[in-house]
Amino acid sequence: MGVTDCHVHINPVWEMRPEALALLGRPNDEVARFVKDPAALVAYLDRSGIDRAILVNYVAAEVIGYTEATNTFAAEYARHAPERLLATGGIRPDHPDPEAEVRRFVGELGLRALKLHPAHQLFPPNGYVDGAWPRLRALYAACERERLPVIFHTGTSVFPRARNRFADPLLVEDIAVDFPELTIVLAHGGRPFWTERAVFLARRFPNVWLEISGVPPASLLDYFPTLARIAPKTLFGTDWPGPGVKDIGANLAAFRALPLPAEARERILVDNALAVFPRRAPS
Repeated sequence: MGVTDCHVHINPVWEMRPEALALLGRPNDEVARFVKDPAALVAYLDRSGIDRAILVNYVAAEVIGYTEATNTFAAEYARHAPERLLATGGIRPDHPDPEAEVRRFVGELGLRALKLHPAHQLFPPNGYVDGAWPRLRALYAACERERLPVIFHTGTSVFPRARNRFADPLLVEDIAVDFPELTIVLAHGGRPFWTERAVFLARRFPNVWLEISGVPPASLLDYFPTLARIAPKTLFGTDWPGPGVKDIGANLAAFRALPLPAEARERILVDNALAVFPRRAPS
C-alpha cells in the first residue's frame, strides 16, 4: 500500500455522449456500478494494491458531454473516503470569473486539482499569450495563488470531435515560464509521439511533473527510455477504466515488473504523488 494512482476516471457517465461512452470498451453497467458506489471503488482499490486514487474529472461539453455539474459530482463522491479519493474538477477556458471558481474549488468543493483537456475543450493551453483566450491568465494565476495543481491532458485522443493539435505538451511551456509556482502535471506524458517534449519540460521546470497513465506498462520504457533518470519527476497512473486499461491491479503489477531500480519505482509509485497531492489539502 501507499501507491497513488494519479489518473482514475470516475465520471458522471450519464452526461457522456453515446459515442464517447462506447469507446470505454466495457459494459456500461460495470462502469455505472463504480460511479454510483464509492465503497465499491475503495474495495476495488484495496484489491488492486492502491492506497489513493486521483479521480480525474473535467468539463468538455462539446466533445465528451461533461458540464460544470461534474464538479459537484466529483466533490460529493470523494467525500465518502477523502483520504483515499482525491477529486479533480474542470473549468471552461472562457469562464467569466475564473478566480471565483478556483476559490469555490478549494473552499466549498474541496477539490484537489484542476483538470484541463485542451483536445476536448478545444483550446490552446497557452491561448492567453496571443490574447485569444485572455481569461486563461487569470485562471492560472488563481490556481498558482491557491496552490491548486493543474493537470493538462497531453498526447493524442481518439474520441470523436477531439482536436489533437491542442494536446502538444510544448504548448504548456509558456505556462511553466509565466507561473513558476504553479504545479503542472502533464497527463499521459505526451504519448505517443510527443513524449520527448514532455520529458524535456519535466526536466527543465521544477514545477512540471510527468504522469505516465494511458501507456501500457510493458511499453513504458519504449516511450520513456530514460524513465529511471526522470523518476524524481514522474507520477504513476493507469487511466482506468479508459480504452485499453482493463484492470488497475494488473497495470500496477506490470509496472512493478519493469527493470527499474527499487528507488525509482518507489519515487514513481509513492513519494512523488505525496509531493504533488499531499495527504491533506494545504490550508
